[in-house]
Amino acid sequence: MGKVVVTGPTGAIGRALINEAIEDGQEVLAIVHRASVRADELSETAGCRVLRADLDEYDHALELMKEQQVDGKGFDMFFHLAWRAPFGDDRDNLNIQLNNVQASLAAVRLAQKMGCHTFIGAGSQAEYGRTEGVLSPDTPTHPETGYGISKLCAGQMTRLLCEQIGLRHIWTRILSVYGPHDRKETLISTAVIDMLKDKETFFSPCDQVWDYIYSKDAARAVYIAGKRGKDKAVYIIGSGEGRKLAEYIRVIARLTGYTKEIGFGKRPYNDKQVMYLKADLSDLKSDTGFESEVRFEEGAKRLVEYYKKQGYGRGK
Repeated sequence: MGKVVVTGPTGAIGRALINEAIEDGQEVLAIVHRASVRADELSETAGCRVLRADLDEYDHALELMKEQQVDGKGFDMFFHLAWRAPFGDDRDNLNIQLNNVQASLAAVRLAQKMGCHTFIGAGSQAEYGRTEGVLSPDTPTHPETGYGISKLCAGQMTRLLCEQIGLRHIWTRILSVYGPHDRKETLISTAVIDMLKDKETFFSPCDQVWDYIYSKDAARAVYIAGKRGKDKAVYIIGSGEGRKLAEYIRVIARLTGYTKEIGFGKRPYNDKQVMYLKADLSDLKSDTGFESEVRFEEGAKRLVEYYKKQGYGRGK
C-alpha cells in the first residue's frame, strides 16, 4: 500500500482522483482550504484523511499536520490540483495568479518534506491560448490570460525545482472536464441543471469544437501519468474526440427531456473565445496505456442522474 497527497480534492477531478487512488490500494491525504464546506464528505471516505490548510500555508504544513494529528511522512506521490480563481474575472487578477505560482513551488517543497518521489501538477489548455490544431505537448504555448500565463509558469518552475531537489515531475494540461462535483457554473453543469428544470436557456452559437472528458476518465489519466509517466513529461488530458458544443448540448436536452427551444445564439462568444480544443493523446497512451472509456452520451447520462439525486427537476 502506498500513500498519496491530493490538493484541491473537492472538485470533479479531485474527488474522482481520490477514488482512483483508493481503488488502487493507496492511502490518501486530502489537503483542503480552511473554508471548504465539502471537507466533511472526504473525512467520511474510508482510506482518506483530511488536512485543512490554505494555499499560503503549505510552507509550514508539517506543523499543521502535527496540530491536526495527521501523519505527514512516508508519502509517494503528490498531486497538486489546488488553484485560486480558475474561473471568473480573477483569472486576470495578476496578484492572485502569481500567488498560485508561489503556492505551486511551496507544494513541491512540501512534497519533498513528506517523502514523495513524484510531483504531478494540473495545468490547463489555457496555457496554449487560441489555436487551430490538435493540442500536443509540442504545440506552441501563447497564453492570453493571467490564468493561462501562470499555469504555464507554474509548470515550468515546478519542473525546475523538482530537478533541483531530486523529484520526478509530471505536468498535465487538462482540457474540458465534466462530471459529479463540478462547479454548477460550468457549461455542461449549467445546461443539465437548467434543462432538468425546463428553464429557458442562453448559449452562444456553440460552433466551437471542444474535447470533453468525463471526470473519472480525467482522474484516471492524471493518476496513471503519475505512476507510469516519464520524468519531466507533459501530458494532454482529454478524450481525444472533438465535437461542436451544440452537439453536446443536444445530447443533454434529449437526456433531460427538455421541452423548450434550445437558446443557441442568445449570448455572444466570450472575448478571446477558444474555438477549437482537441487533445493529442499519443504520448499519454504510449507511456501509460491510457484509453478514454466513457463517451459523452454515457457520461452525460450519469451527470443527469447525479443532479436528479441532488433534487434538480421540473419546477425545482
